[in-house]
Amino acid sequence: MSDEFENSIVLSDQFYQEITSHPIPADLEAVKVLAGAPAVLDLFMWLSYRCFRAKGEEAIPLLGPQGLACQIGSVEYARPRRFREKLEQWLKFIHVLWPECPARINSDGNSLLVNQACAVHELQRAAG
Repeated sequence: MSDEFENSIVLSDQFYQEITSHPIPADLEAVKVLAGAPAVLDLFMWLSYRCFRAKGEEAIPLLGPQGLACQIGSVEYARPRRFREKLEQWLKFIHVLWPECPARINSDGNSLLVNQACAVHELQRAAG
């Protein structure tokens, strides 16, 4: 195997067709900034997708089989309060990079509220 392909990922034609047919806008500069913070990057990409696809305000439970902790791979937070604390920290960081991000934890602390939005700024879309 040549060095050129040693660290590459090969996508199936079907997967490639699927992702090019249904693109989700993402802020690549934010991705670069978050590259060293995998949990925050995971949440940022998840929010980019959920906000892009949202039809209006949606409530995503934080815990449980369909909860956010399972969706972003953060099941290691066994205590609900600990997960909420981490989520609050991650959201603060995301709001610095994406001030218009509509995600917030609801008043009872059991759900994340998201709404329709796009993580890519208008100027980036026009330049891209």
